[in-house]
Amino acid sequence: MPATPPDHLLQLLPDVVVQTDSQWVVTYLNPAWQKVTGHPLAGTIGHSLLDFVHADDRGTLRSGMPVFRLRFAGGEYRWVRLQLQADVDERERVLSRQGLLVEITEVTEQVLVEVRQRFLRLLETIDGVVWEAERGVGNTFLSPQVERLFGYTVEEWRADPGFWRGHLHPEDVGQALAIDEAAYNATHSYAYEMNYRLIAKGGKVVWVRDLCRAIVEPGRPNRMIGLMIDVSQQKQTELELVQSDARYALATRGSNDGIWYWNLAEDVFHASRRFHEILGLDDADAQHDDGWAFLGQRIDPDDRERVQAAYRRHLAGERPDFSVDFRALHASGRLVWVNWRGVAQFEQGRPVRMAGSLSDLAQRGSSYDFLTSLPGRPLFRDRLEHAIAVQQGAVSREERLERQGDATSFAVLLLDLDQFKAVNDTFGHHAGDQLLQQVARRLEGSVRPADLVARMSGDEFNVLLEAVDEPTATARVGQIAAALSAPYRLDGRTVEVGASIGVVVSQPGLSSTDDYLRAADAAMYRAKSQRLGVCLFKADR
Repeated sequence: MPATPPDHLLQLLPDVVVQTDSQWVVTYLNPAWQKVTGHPLAGTIGHSLLDFVHADDRGTLRSGMPVFRLRFAGGEYRWVRLQLQADVDERERVLSRQGLLVEITEVTEQVLVEVRQRFLRLLETIDGVVWEAERGVGNTFLSPQVERLFGYTVEEWRADPGFWRGHLHPEDVGQALAIDEAAYNATHSYAYEMNYRLIAKGGKVVWVRDLCRAIVEPGRPNRMIGLMIDVSQQKQTELELVQSDARYALATRGSNDGIWYWNLAEDVFHASRRFHEILGLDDADAQHDDGWAFLGQRIDPDDRERVQAAYRRHLAGERPDFSVDFRALHASGRLVWVNWRGVAQFEQGRPVRMAGSLSDLAQRGSSYDFLTSLPGRPLFRDRLEHAIAVQQGAVSREERLERQGDATSFAVLLLDLDQFKAVNDTFGHHAGDQLLQQVARRLEGSVRPADLVARMSGDEFNVLLEAVDEPTATARVGQIAAALSAPYRLDGRTVEVGASIGVVVSQPGLSSTDDYLRAADAAMYRAKSQRLGVCLFKADR
């Protein structure tokens, strides 16, 4: 970390120097703070920096966005930029943050473009349409996913202020417009949810769950922001659950998610079969009479406080909903990364019930694994399916000729780390995460750009080697095994971890992605059980 300038130099700087502790409490300001913002130093130091940030911008500031609205003396909010650098300890825990604060009006257009690009990149990771709207203007912002979900371009949608209203399903117009009008005429900001059907391009009907918030600010028209999610595939399941005692009124966003309903007044937690499957539990007892005790036992102790904080903020009204990723304790003893999300219903200001879903992050339809930055299961299956089509001649001759002289054979690898659980148990989950990240980098460094490395779940990785015959694949697997066997440095310790690798080369007896994945799994299991290191699948075994 660079050395901190002497205090007398900081006193002379025209830019505002800000330092906070790990909880965002201001611990240092130079005199420029009072000159720029009008707030006295004594009235700021010791208070949370977030108290001076616009309520709508606190979340993005905490997540690293450097541009936000700051309350100046007199109550006026102005745009500022504050790029905070964190000082961390050996376990990557934040000790303090420090940076320079400047008004956005003095920042170049290049900086604004940079912030917008970063914001759009973040939006691309959201499985839904982020939007903002004002009366008489229509949508002032739409994220690009609108074309994928509904078939209309952003330009088509925004060209007509009444576009959304004009494409509501006739049976849903009355209720949807009533909720919309209430938001436009609201006297205070609040969160709400809408469920309706939209007519997509070509006449397709899409069921939409719209998580919204009405924003009421003095001196400007009401505006709304929200997230539209396509729930068409889940609507039938949701309707059936609603009819069953209304326990799943806020049901799952994904067809492969576990659904849950929580009666907060009685602390009774109901969970679907898929919820139990994700955690490896027997689904015979779908009702748990001590809700939090049941959930708490399933959350890894290192993540429990963070999970509790997420849903408590929602129950306190600080968040319109909640969504938190954490490590869950599977009944088999392994850890699985899951996402727990949901929404509470309030009566007379008190939360009375909650409902939502639980997702296995290794199987959810995200394209990339957040820990290793490798492609995930869906992208790997897509690439393997294409490789099979090429090998079987289901693509054009021109495309096959482009693949290195019609070299259409390929190999699929499945590898599993042999001592991963021991690393987690001995050195902790942080060391386990470091190991997975280092394994990912070594795998990427051992293959060609045309090949694909993916993380499937836990400590399992898949590799697709394209345009290789069996001798070439065997040689490449040897290089991968050698790369993985070299010692790892984890939190200052040297650790040796082996891997069991199953290999299957393209062959006539296998015709689908599942065939190849099962064959690779069988070879990997034999390699692990017989301590072979590497095992090549043969159809006659």
